[in-house]
Amino acid sequence: MTEPHPPHHRRGFLAGLRASFLTGLVVVLPIGLTIWFVWAVIGWIDGWILPLIPAYYQPDVLIGRWFGPEYEFPVRGVGVLVFLIVTIMVGWLAKGLIGRSIIRSGEDLVDRMPVVRSVYSAIKQVAETFFNKKEKSFDKVVLVEFPRAGSWALGFLSTRPKGELAERLAAIGPDVSAVFVGLTPFTSGMLLFVPTRDLVVMDMGVDDAAKLIVSGGLVYPLPKEPFA
Repeated sequence: MTEPHPPHHRRGFLAGLRASFLTGLVVVLPIGLTIWFVWAVIGWIDGWILPLIPAYYQPDVLIGRWFGPEYEFPVRGVGVLVFLIVTIMVGWLAKGLIGRSIIRSGEDLVDRMPVVRSVYSAIKQVAETFFNKKEKSFDKVVLVEFPRAGSWALGFLSTRPKGELAERLAAIGPDVSAVFVGLTPFTSGMLLFVPTRDLVVMDMGVDDAAKLIVSGGLVYPLPKEPFA
């Protein structure tokens, strides 16, 4: 009669280490990537703003002047702070009569430049659409049949068609909506014009839909807890 094999303690130990590693990875990875992303964005903004600051007022020069040349450590965030302050000041000035006159004169100058005019106009329209509180855009998530009938994709409801585009689309139906369909991993997308009656409006938030698209269907929004 053969004796049973002893339990493999080594395999159980390695399995425990693997489970602990995966659990730690789930905890550490989001925190680490978030810190890295924020740090990279701050560094990117600093890289654009700091060269515009005179050398006498650079952060490392000020630290060396105040604490001595032996204190050398990187300082990030100064460019972001300067960008915020300048943007607030420009916005405050743009609300006044003098600011509007300066902006109008600058736009008249830009209108005389063929290539620059097109780029500036496109960027301005996108910025006004995103930051204009009066006109809602990308505030609803919808399901749209794409790329063929029977296949559904998540999209974001954009603004209603206007101008010539609205006149041309009137042949399709009286109510047509613009829908932006993002492609995984959200580095590109497509703009569709679909009859509103063919859209399925979702209760899902825009952030949750973006996470779902970026993750390729791996991260689904958590169900809301019912009220007691």
